[in-house]
Amino acid sequence: MRASFYKNMTFKDKVIKVLNKSLEEKPELFLIDIVITENFKIIITIDGDNGVILQNCIDISRSIEDNLDREEQDFTLEVASAGVSSPLKLIRQYKKNVGRTLIVKLENEKFEGKLIEANEKFIILTWETRESKKIGKGKETVQKTKEIPYNEIIEAIVTITF
Repeated sequence: MRASFYKNMTFKDKVIKVLNKSLEEKPELFLIDIVITENFKIIITIDGDNGVILQNCIDISRSIEDNLDREEQDFTLEVASAGVSSPLKLIRQYKKNVGRTLIVKLENEKFEGKLIEANEKFIILTWETRESKKIGKGKETVQKTKEIPYNEIIEAIVTITF
């Protein structure tokens, strides 16, 4: 049954179909990236609303292994979580990181601040900076806030603070 169902699909289509079915069973997980090289190495990067544990990667890997026929097409498989230093790619990743500090690169600017909101159109960062006093000499600490549309973000990375 499995062979006839998948017969007219490309290898990549088969992998994506199996992967999507596996992710439907774990709605807290989501796909960040999938790459299939010319020599059929499958590289899958996932993330989760509450992070990713090793067992999540094992479960996704087993699902793919169990539902693809190596006699039809041999392949190697790597399933990993998005690393802490990996740039954010999806709105869902921004939403799960509200409250954390991001470094956000735009065309000609770079901001580091706490992500206080992530909606479907933009993010809002806030941070403190030292600026010259408006009246008198010296500097004062001021709170800055910036709304940044997703289409202006070149790269955003969560920073780890200790």
